[in-house]
Amino acid sequence: MSIKSVGSKSFSRLENVLVIGNGGRENSLAWAIQKNKLVKKVYLIPGNAGSERIKKCKRIDIDINNKNALIENLYFLKIDLIVIGPEIPLANGLADFLRKKDFKVFGPGQDGAKLEYSKSWAKEFMQDAKIPTANFWKVNSLEDAKKIIHSSPYPLVVKADGLASGKGVFVPNSKDECLKAAESIFNGKFSKAGDLVVLEEKIQGPEVSVFALCDGEKYVILPAAQDHKRLNERDKGPNTGGMGAYSPAPLLTKDCLNNIIKKIIEPTINELIKKKIDYKGVIYFGLMITKSGPKVIEYNCRFGDPECQTIMPLMDQNFVFLLEKCSMGNLTGDEFIDPPQKVSGCVIAVSKGYPKEYKTGFPITIGKIETIDCQIFDSGTTLSKNGNLLTDGGRVLSIVCQDKDFDLVFEKIYKNLKKINFDGIYFRNDIGHQVRKNFSLEN
Repeated sequence: MSIKSVGSKSFSRLENVLVIGNGGRENSLAWAIQKNKLVKKVYLIPGNAGSERIKKCKRIDIDINNKNALIENLYFLKIDLIVIGPEIPLANGLADFLRKKDFKVFGPGQDGAKLEYSKSWAKEFMQDAKIPTANFWKVNSLEDAKKIIHSSPYPLVVKADGLASGKGVFVPNSKDECLKAAESIFNGKFSKAGDLVVLEEKIQGPEVSVFALCDGEKYVILPAAQDHKRLNERDKGPNTGGMGAYSPAPLLTKDCLNNIIKKIIEPTINELIKKKIDYKGVIYFGLMITKSGPKVIEYNCRFGDPECQTIMPLMDQNFVFLLEKCSMGNLTGDEFIDPPQKVSGCVIAVSKGYPKEYKTGFPITIGKIETIDCQIFDSGTTLSKNGNLLTDGGRVLSIVCQDKDFDLVFEKIYKNLKKINFDGIYFRNDIGHQVRKNFSLEN
């Protein structure tokens, strides 16, 4: 994929880049960044066991909450650009702190991160900007929730207001399930993130993820992706952080994207400017394409996971320039990303029991896998004292491949997955079923 109008002439130095985070998203970002010839080193804090398998990458063992040690190390390492991956440090204001220390940072400040860390604030933001979204009610007690749920003619979506690692959304099929979801949240399932609950009208349609890199005023759109949130095949079971994805999404036609730009993306950025929020980072638009047009389900203030792992292999070496230009507020408005020549897919291998209770510390074996246009991005891994690869999370590995069509992509992915094993390994076999011509849910 070619990224236009981002030549390196205006960049005096881009040798040392820091990526903050420990998941597959951060490993894929580091992998895409290291492609650039100007970049000599990509550091990850804290990274994971797979980080140093990536060229030019090195893990740094620093607690980002120890601000003095962090700044001291960043100066020593001569960091030229910082990319913050996860939502929690963004919500805690890490980008604001680092900018005050004169670092270039890709990632919104605490005010912009509120798009993700407060669902009620985000819904009111959409209301103010007249952005199409589902009707909603915010409640701060179970009694108020019960009144709204009982008065609704249909089951409502139930969301914890704060950050819940992608697990705070419940899509019930009955009012009884609604009540149980609201009760579990108010009873502390997500701690303080559930002090406030958002109840939403349930809307119907396929979902799609759109990412805009924003410099505070201008933006560049990445290839759209579709992910699979549900744990089990046929999109059944509990919501997860994501079980797989593919990109670009054929669902998103040129006319549909133009409609999204006009009615959702540009009004979002204009409303941020109106609220004096200088947003320098990626805005994730979680959309549903309904019969009445696209509607926003949610915003995220960071790259989606596993969408990021899926999209990064479609980026060329100029990708890091876009991140830097956003961090400096220097997009010209002429930048654009050519349609990819290949398509990309990703399947997540998870621990038995995920997204509920699961055990870790199991050895991971990786046989001889196909490496041409294939990547493994570790998500939840660690190394034993003997240097052996072990599971260390619910989502363990992202297996990603590219090819000229989705059938070939997923054929390679599942062929590679047969060579990877750990105790209790689980993955869905139907990821990308919407775009695989040689696959049927009846298989």
